[in-house]
Amino acid sequence: MSQLGGQPVLILKEGAERTTGKSAQRNNILAAKTIAEAIRSSLGPRGMDKMLVDSFGDVTITNDGATILKEIDVEHPAAKMLVEVAKAQDEEVGDGTTSSVILAGELLKRAEKLLDQKIHPTVITEGFRKASSKALEILDSMAMPIDPKDKKMLKKAARTSMSSKIISEYSDLVSDIVVDACLAVSEEIDGNIHVDLDRIQIQKKDGAALDETQFISGIILDKEIVNSGMEKRVEEAKILLISSAIEVEKTEFDAKLQITSPDQITAFLDQEQKMLEDLADKIAATGANVVICQKGIDDMAQHFLVKKGISAIRRVKKSDLDKLSKATGATIFSNLDDMNAEGLGYAGIVEERKIMNENWTFIEKCKHPKSVVVFIRGGTELVVDEADRSIHDALSVVKDCIEEPSIVGGGGAPELEVAKELRLYAETLQGREQLAVKVFADSLEIIPKTLAQNAGFDQIEILMKVRAAHGKGLKFAGLDLNSNEVVDDMVEADVIEPVNVKKQAIKSASECAQMILRIDDVIAGVGGGAGGPPGGMPPGMGGMPPGMGGMPPGMM
Repeated sequence: MSQLGGQPVLILKEGAERTTGKSAQRNNILAAKTIAEAIRSSLGPRGMDKMLVDSFGDVTITNDGATILKEIDVEHPAAKMLVEVAKAQDEEVGDGTTSSVILAGELLKRAEKLLDQKIHPTVITEGFRKASSKALEILDSMAMPIDPKDKKMLKKAARTSMSSKIISEYSDLVSDIVVDACLAVSEEIDGNIHVDLDRIQIQKKDGAALDETQFISGIILDKEIVNSGMEKRVEEAKILLISSAIEVEKTEFDAKLQITSPDQITAFLDQEQKMLEDLADKIAATGANVVICQKGIDDMAQHFLVKKGISAIRRVKKSDLDKLSKATGATIFSNLDDMNAEGLGYAGIVEERKIMNENWTFIEKCKHPKSVVVFIRGGTELVVDEADRSIHDALSVVKDCIEEPSIVGGGGAPELEVAKELRLYAETLQGREQLAVKVFADSLEIIPKTLAQNAGFDQIEILMKVRAAHGKGLKFAGLDLNSNEVVDDMVEADVIEPVNVKKQAIKSASECAQMILRIDDVIAGVGGGAGGPPGGMPPGMGGMPPGMGGMPPGMM
């Protein structure tokens, strides 16, 4: 509301709330810092897990940053932007979600001190933009190229990713599985290697130990062989994939048959039986001994397939049928008249097995599978779910290493090296932007400091030691939490990360911090004629920090 000639002029709808200037900036920064602080303790090999309980009482136990932020229903709009940072990091590179959020929170925390020194937000954001671009250049220059098919190096990257996860004690076994899976589905297109993680099927089942997790060069179907008379184990399987039903086709229009004698009924039924027998003969003529069908298989057709010695599975999902095609090399036939021997796929074994209380069919030992399975086991459902998230991160890291084969050392080494170089770069700048670049450099050190803090070390003492090592030119010096000491080369200590993950974390954290700093006005208006602030937020903007909701007197 404004005053014009003593008359109040209503600008915003009734119920709208507005916070401007320093108050808006402080509230946004506080919300972002709170989110970053909440997940900070989950970073690194000594990080802790969070137990998240939803409104239905379902429990999730995880230390994956993206999962934590997705599950804790965040209300504050600025805090939601940090959730977006984690989401972008997860979708783009699959790992480093916690690091990116912690970095964004630290950038805003230190930028707040610059705001207190009367430095304009635009100057700070410009400094952050320059620092971010320079940081990416520094990372590229310090990155070590690797052979994208070097299994040994890929396993080290996978093990590093899993070091902070529940499956860390089985990292040797799981890193082998992850690397084999990624290399199996990798394809060279125009000279570049691509890995499609959608081709790696993740199947999980509780009731066994984590070390029973296995890699299967084929597919697992959560279906059973349709008929008890069929073989439950077929070796040297010739597989026929069909997307249509194996039954007598129903006509699209209604018809009436005038039957005058019982013989005609028998002839009618015999004809239907003959048609199903012909279908079974056609399938047998291709040489197939396993049929996998997307739709139904008639009971009578099953009977004829049993007589021909053919095992069959029905009602398989379309996505699984596509994966089967890539795994076995089979053609998916939609028309039963087109079936031929050339379109059959191959698997060494097709076997129905009882997993816990369910029958699943395993299609294994395919020759050149372009679709494979990671079969995750664990003692309880919570363990299996967390192992699934950990393996997703490891698969993403190996994918990053194959597609952009450059790595850096872990343990906070790249952040400290970039921070050191940024401080030198800051000296070349004029004016107040220099301060923003130095703040960016200081913020990067939150990663090694947090790693040290979560491991129970004195973070200042560790930071000084690692800084001293970088001052001597040791660009990969970092904190090795396996040996609990500062080492001169994290790559030699087998702690490595894809440079892609580090670059994406800096990009997304920097962009989010810049966006939040540029906000100086928060208007919580009523939309769509509703009678309160948006999203059902109570007065005061729901989960906002105190002072975010109500306006100071005289604001309207």
